[in-house]
Amino acid sequence: MSTTTETEIPLRQRVAENPQPALIWAAVGAVLVGVELGAILQVVGAVAGVVVNLLPGDPGASAVQSLQAAFDAVPTLVSRDVIPNQGYWNGTSYQNTFLGLSPAVAWAIRVVFVYAYAFAVLAWAWNGYNRFRRHYRRVDWTPRDDVVNRFRNHSWGKFGLIIVITFVVMAVFAPALGPTTMERNILQPYDYEVSYWSEDTQSVETVLVGEANIGSGSQGAGDENVAPLTYDDFGRFHPFGTATNGKDLFTQVVFGARISLTIAVVAMGIAGLIGLGLAMITAYYKGLADLATVLVSDSIQALPVIMVLILMLVIFQNTWVRELYDGAVLIILIFSIVYWPFIWRSIRGPALQVSEEDWIDAAKSFGQTPTQVMRKHMAPYVFSYMLIYASLSLGGIIISVAGLSYLGLGITAPTPEWGRLIANGQQYVASPSWHISLLPGLLITLVVTGLNAFGDGIRDAIDPQADTGDEAAATGGGA
Repeated sequence: MSTTTETEIPLRQRVAENPQPALIWAAVGAVLVGVELGAILQVVGAVAGVVVNLLPGDPGASAVQSLQAAFDAVPTLVSRDVIPNQGYWNGTSYQNTFLGLSPAVAWAIRVVFVYAYAFAVLAWAWNGYNRFRRHYRRVDWTPRDDVVNRFRNHSWGKFGLIIVITFVVMAVFAPALGPTTMERNILQPYDYEVSYWSEDTQSVETVLVGEANIGSGSQGAGDENVAPLTYDDFGRFHPFGTATNGKDLFTQVVFGARISLTIAVVAMGIAGLIGLGLAMITAYYKGLADLATVLVSDSIQALPVIMVLILMLVIFQNTWVRELYDGAVLIILIFSIVYWPFIWRSIRGPALQVSEEDWIDAAKSFGQTPTQVMRKHMAPYVFSYMLIYASLSLGGIIISVAGLSYLGLGITAPTPEWGRLIANGQQYVASPSWHISLLPGLLITLVVTGLNAFGDGIRDAIDPQADTGDEAAATGGGA
């Protein structure tokens, strides 16, 4: 009669035998989710809206809109409703701001709360991993422990991780981080009003946001400039100043970060799936499948990437695909087509190596289908190499998206995009309105540097040969 060893006990049973660590961790997670439940549901509603808009005829659009309205009513702790900053001075005190504080201070408090919440979630996730290692893992050591330890000792990688986290939080929490909303200040400024204290009449007056924007543009020196960390003539605080059209620059930057991150992650995800799938097929079957993929990938890689991007965008300029989400869908598809050969090339060597291992032959002899062999025994081995290359390529996509928008071929207005902000403020670089181009440009540089540093850290942590300087495996070299 066989007995079950400790390493064979299912995770559910191990948790049942010692539930306290898991229950405490789950309770803290429930609190973190509960305070942001409204925001989470709003994201779900937004994703549902995206899916519906992509379907012919927009089936179920009214139901999705009703669902989104219901989700918007769910309270959220880290939001502009709880910590408002869009108030006004009535001559004696600030009205409609958090605790009667100035708009600048109220906005800064909300930013601190947002990042505190984000780092609390990260700390909770890390604590969960440590609890799993300490209480529920079957063995005392796994190769993943060495990967984590190598990354923790990688200063350059940790710097990149901090930058990446800051960028991701900026994109995810863009509605809460902006001093105003995108609908109010950018998309529909003439549908909203703003109250302000008039020095001329010594009273509170109202004006349309669009009209206030016209009087708050940054186009040079003197009265035609609203610098960073200042108020405009209508009492609105602008952390990054205003753009040439008077719209808040920081709001455009944070929503531009969301656009850039979405395009980069989705495009690289699609390209990664294509590259990984083809790597499995070519490594398993070899021969004609490998030769055909080599010819196709070489043909795509022989063309300059930026030229292909510009050519495809010009060809589809007046088509319905170009109009989907202001061109974001078309840009994602083009990047996916352009980048999959690079990913396939980077993991082709490791895939060929693993296909020759004894355990692959053993799996075949046990009657496993080619799909099972590729999914269970080959893909996990090469996935880490794909992750390395993908993390190093995200920065290139972000730069390319900004470059296309700079040339007027990327994301179309009024959707904010970093490259267009740089183009709009280029002529004012040497004037007091330098912030329009310089601040988005600095952010692009910082984010791309952070992504590359993070990718270097992942590469050195995953690749056991990185400590000795052998990077052949990390770059996909091999048989």
